[in-house]
Amino acid sequence: MSNLTTLSVDCGGGGIKASVLDGTGSIISDAVRTPTPYPLPPELLVETIVALAVRLPRADRATVGMPGMIRHGVVVATPHYITKDGPRSRVLPELVQAWRRFDMGAALRGALDLPVLVLNDAEVAGAGVVTGQGHEMIVTLGTGLGNAVFDNGVLAPHVEISQGPIRWGLTYDDYIGEHERLRLGDAHWSRRVRRVVDSLRPMYLWDRLYLGGGNSRRIVASQLALLGNDVVVVPNEAGMTGGARCWDMTRP
Repeated sequence: MSNLTTLSVDCGGGGIKASVLDGTGSIISDAVRTPTPYPLPPELLVETIVALAVRLPRADRATVGMPGMIRHGVVVATPHYITKDGPRSRVLPELVQAWRRFDMGAALRGALDLPVLVLNDAEVAGAGVVTGQGHEMIVTLGTGLGNAVFDNGVLAPHVEISQGPIRWGLTYDDYIGEHERLRLGDAHWSRRVRRVVDSLRPMYLWDRLYLGGGNSRRIVASQLALLGNDVVVVPNEAGMTGGARCWDMTRP
């Protein structure tokens, strides 16, 4: 277990929050938060993260989780930050271009003067809850759907399930996101969660599936009981606390 402290930053569609963790992943500073600003070019996200960091104790390194396909710190695609006013608003072509292949890792290393690990936000959350034994998957439920897979504690290459089709031409983000929970109510939305779990199980054949994110606590008891013994609901705080453990779980 490392003795290094970690600045952990969780970048969501509606808010960006940060705290400092000790080597075990325990939070050792009060978390700070700010609403996600829109429109959001890459440089503004970097500035926002730096502004949060200066409100916290200095750390030895930083972990940043953000939505989308991130490879080795480079943004291949991100779903929310290319829009005018946030999730489900108009996509701005200039932001699509600005975010494409943006090296967020390099930008933050320069701005924070720290070693920085940039991952998909669900990957960070998964690092906070997996046991490191067997084939484990996390699905996060919030603004949209996030996911990550770990094989004996090692993070697998990312698959952006959120943009895949599920029913009626809808993507997983469309089908299970916060906007649909608000429209349908928790009971009906929870049935959709169960359908999502049932659709993913034969593809991933996990040993254990974790359901995290802010909306996992909104799954109604009757649907929870039908999900199966291989499914565990975990606290949303994993999106922060995984910021320390993920340094030991990623491939070089």
